[in-house]
Amino acid sequence: MSCPTLNIVSILIGLVALVIAIPALIPVVSLMNWIAFPIALVGFVVGLLSSKNTGRNLNLVILIVAGLRLFLTGGLI
Repeated sequence: MSCPTLNIVSILIGLVALVIAIPALIPVVSLMNWIAFPIALVGFVVGLLSSKNTGRNLNLVILIVAGLRLFLTGGLI
């Protein structure tokens, strides 16, 4: 059983993670990816529980970008 309102919650969590992840693309503040990654992970899990997949996909993109940025800079091995 899934709830469509979880999609809205997942989108809101994804928007918070996106606001944190966008400035983290600048090399000086890339440590903010350590904050954006877990927030997007929570949003992804909430999106998995929803009947729609918009929030899940938004958080998945943020997870990929933040994780790739952490991996390339040596922050996530």
